[in-house]
Amino acid sequence: MVATPHWRLIINGKSAGDDGLRAAVGEMRDSGVTIDVRVTWEAGDAERYVAEALGEGIQTIVAAGGDGTLSEITTALARRELDAGALPSLGLVPLGTANDFADAARIPTDPGEALRLVNSSLPQPIDLLRVRAQADARDPHARDHWVANLASGGFGTEVTTNTDESLKSMLGGLAYVVSGLGQLGRIEPRHARFSGPGFDWEGEFIALGVGNGRQAGGGQVLCPKAMIDDGLLNLTIVPSLDGELAATLGTAMLEGRAAALERVAIRVPLPWLEIIATSPLTLNLDGEPLQALAFRIDCVRQRLRMHLPTDCPLRCNPAKVAT
Repeated sequence: MVATPHWRLIINGKSAGDDGLRAAVGEMRDSGVTIDVRVTWEAGDAERYVAEALGEGIQTIVAAGGDGTLSEITTALARRELDAGALPSLGLVPLGTANDFADAARIPTDPGEALRLVNSSLPQPIDLLRVRAQADARDPHARDHWVANLASGGFGTEVTTNTDESLKSMLGGLAYVVSGLGQLGRIEPRHARFSGPGFDWEGEFIALGVGNGRQAGGGQVLCPKAMIDDGLLNLTIVPSLDGELAATLGTAMLEGRAAALERVAIRVPLPWLEIIATSPLTLNLDGEPLQALAFRIDCVRQRLRMHLPTDCPLRCNPAKVAT
């Protein structure tokens, strides 16, 4: 006898009144899925709800919100001293401003379609990035920060952190572009050393991305070759634009933004990365800012299991469908 599916839906409080989500939950319940709903209101709620779900033996946790909500829940799961197979599987209903992870993974934005995807697909193993900061960077007992999508620094981080919430509500992902245009004249290069197995680079940069996923900040594709199940993080560094490099970028912009970035960016896949900056550097970890002089970032292979589309381009191997 097949057990009745039992899910815990954790909704970002900003999206609790979404009529489409309410209708989709009703549809799933009518189909035989048991869904309990919890709403986050303040810091620590996601952690508490995940602990509650583990204690009750919930099979699947569904995050309903944006990249920040997904990050809160993946972090709460990843911090448990349990193997991926012993943790609930993870689903996502994208309800955020930009939904960068969902967009890159081709997870439907329609709540009904997103929940049907969770119900029809088998969970697939995915990697996560583990970030440790400054004096704790090499300390195995330090509190870990986990990243499902992308850690970014430099100009893109300033745009994402400084974009007004009301602007996000009105313009969605376009808000990051509008905010970024207002800061173009104030880009100041940062200096840091980046090192990993077989890789060492030091210099000034204006933006960086450390990707498990590929994009952030409302569709800015920083790590176009990142995969979420290959055991590697993808590092992208955009060096300071001056002299010959600036001229190259100016010419390449005629071919489009993506082509321009390809001309100037330094890109390398690594199992781990260390960053040492000359002044405090802020990394945006799926929406959570973390500031330090030094960081250690590891790609932790197959840390969770997630429901993904069969055509998800972030996976090396296609997802499977439940039978």
